[in-house]
Amino acid sequence: MTDQRVLLVRLPCNPIFPIGPIYLADHLHKQFPGLPQRILDLAALPLLDVERVLLATVEAFRPTLLVFSWRDIQIYAPVDGRGGNPLQHSFEAFYARNPLRRLRGALGGLGLMRTHYGELWRNLRLVRRGLRRARRFQPEARAVLGGGAVSVFYEQLGRGLPQGTVVSVGEGEVLLEKLLRGDSLAGERCYLAGEQPRAGLIHEQPAPIEKTACDYGYIESIWPQLSWYLEAGDFYVGVQTKRGCPHNCCYCVYTVIEGKAVRINPVQEVVREMRQLYDRGVRGFWFTDAQFIPARKQIEDAKQLLRAILADGMDDIHWAAYIRADNIDAELAELMVATGMNYFEIGITSGSQELVRKMRMGYNLRTVLENCRLLVDAGFREHVSVNYSFNVIDERAETIRQTVAYHRQLESIFGADKVEPAIFFIGLQPHTHLEQYGFDQGMIRPGYDPMSMMPWTARKLLWNPEPMGRTFGRICLEAFERNPQAFGRTVMDLLERDYGCAPLGEALRAPLEGRPALATAVG
Repeated sequence: MTDQRVLLVRLPCNPIFPIGPIYLADHLHKQFPGLPQRILDLAALPLLDVERVLLATVEAFRPTLLVFSWRDIQIYAPVDGRGGNPLQHSFEAFYARNPLRRLRGALGGLGLMRTHYGELWRNLRLVRRGLRRARRFQPEARAVLGGGAVSVFYEQLGRGLPQGTVVSVGEGEVLLEKLLRGDSLAGERCYLAGEQPRAGLIHEQPAPIEKTACDYGYIESIWPQLSWYLEAGDFYVGVQTKRGCPHNCCYCVYTVIEGKAVRINPVQEVVREMRQLYDRGVRGFWFTDAQFIPARKQIEDAKQLLRAILADGMDDIHWAAYIRADNIDAELAELMVATGMNYFEIGITSGSQELVRKMRMGYNLRTVLENCRLLVDAGFREHVSVNYSFNVIDERAETIRQTVAYHRQLESIFGADKVEPAIFFIGLQPHTHLEQYGFDQGMIRPGYDPMSMMPWTARKLLWNPEPMGRTFGRICLEAFERNPQAFGRTVMDLLERDYGCAPLGEALRAPLEGRPALATAVG
């Protein structure tokens, strides 16, 4: 191992705390304590400087292994992306009646295309140039590309990489261990650029590893940019408490990337990691799990963690997470408030129990309401983001009225000023049940390019099918015109204006006859 040197590079993206590269470096340090490593976070640099700094770092450090982490690709993002608002531009181009507004949407769409393809080409160029520069000093240097974006689009991204680049899907700890030891990668979730990935690679299960507390003293020594995140004081710093998601939500790829088995990190290790950050001044934490409480069997695990945080004396922190609010009891609600939960997101997708069932969400919407009341009874007075993804499966006037009713009930529980409806339209992703549903319904064809931003593809992959597509297009365009700063709330008001509000009991019932739409489609 004396001749190995690892440079971990986070490619440019929104400057969210780079927990993936940090955990990889920490794991390798524990396996190979003498291994020289360095982390370079290009997201913390001006874009004009990223290539120059990358090449200068490669020249100074001379790595034998470059590990590139690609966090996200803004394909059909339902909120403001780095090139503007894809939803607004798309809906203006597709649905606006005014020709000038339609032209504005088309021009905005061209800007999005330029940003999207520009980012793709830039990041692939950074990988190529970084590896080429490393081989000036280390002729046998290799590159690995992984991260969230790669796990979703691994088949497409591999075509633009230097031949032999290791394309990693999902978790990378064991893969990097094997690379450094010179072991075979045949059993790992990866393939080499220039070769064909094996069928079903994304669906293979990750290797179980025992996660221990990240050693931030070591991370600080190999990552000078850590202080950039900590000094501002307004970042949520990521901490992972578990991996895996047991659910089958129709549009989500987490369950195949992380696996369906929920793997809990030891409570004492999570708290030890938080304490190191706390002692460096961190008070805001984001639990980066796919879901903080994935199922009822994890309720006790969450309680143990929150009790341990209080016992450690970290009583002035605040934290946030994605939370399945159907997995809360009264004691857990009190612990969440006592430990400083000041924001959470619920991804119920619809306020209609019928549609929640058809989309395989696994939510009981009545239980969600009951548990939200438990949080308020425990003293929760902070903000909640409720994610609604309209027009996914079988949306119609009745289900719109039901969603309005459900949202109004959430407002009555938390307070209308505390509930932020986040309006999403699903960006169709590969390897999901929804993709298979699209094949079965003839909406998309096998062999389509899920990374295409061409208008004829975008109209299908920004999922808003007829017969309700134009209706939602019109509503959203009116909301953008009226109050873009309160887009979600305005959409809800307009839907209630046009469709009314169902009795709450109607929203909470789901007809039991027949199989769910996706169960029929994909078995």
